[in-house]
Amino acid sequence: MYGSMIRTAAVAALVMAAAMPAAAQSRVAVIDVQRVVAESDPGKEAIQKLKAISDAKVQEGQTLQQEMATLQDQFNKQRYTVSEQRLAEMTKELEDRNIAIRRFEDDAKRELEEARRRELGGLEGRILPIINQIGVEEGITVIFNKFQSGLVYADEAVDITDDVIRRFNTAQ
Repeated sequence: MYGSMIRTAAVAALVMAAAMPAAAQSRVAVIDVQRVVAESDPGKEAIQKLKAISDAKVQEGQTLQQEMATLQDQFNKQRYTVSEQRLAEMTKELEDRNIAIRRFEDDAKRELEEARRRELGGLEGRILPIINQIGVEEGITVIFNKFQSGLVYADEAVDITDDVIRRFNTAQ
């Protein structure tokens, strides 16, 4: 795994070194998109929205779990003193409640993922024009996403994250 990464990085460095004389004016930059989301005002706002949705789902899930625990406790206390018919009804109710909890968990997970895609996708649509503008203004040929591009090392001098955050905050 690491050998493959090192070979890939070495090949990329050789390709870039070979291409440099031909394109001496080429500039490369990196951006930490995760930091843009975490530190920009719109990113913080999106994170707050997602946290509020998540907190509401957690609270709802805890309520369902408490109801289930109450039913289970009731079942355990009464199972030797109720009729077989009532015992069957209670067992069915426990099974139904358990299914409802699993369904709720699946739905909540799906809703949170959708909200995450919606919020972060909206941010991406607003960040990309800013990144493109910086690239054009500064004559940057290539901009890598720092942590998703297989990048092993980048000097801070080529990091445009602070500039993107600053412009994103003022683009409101």
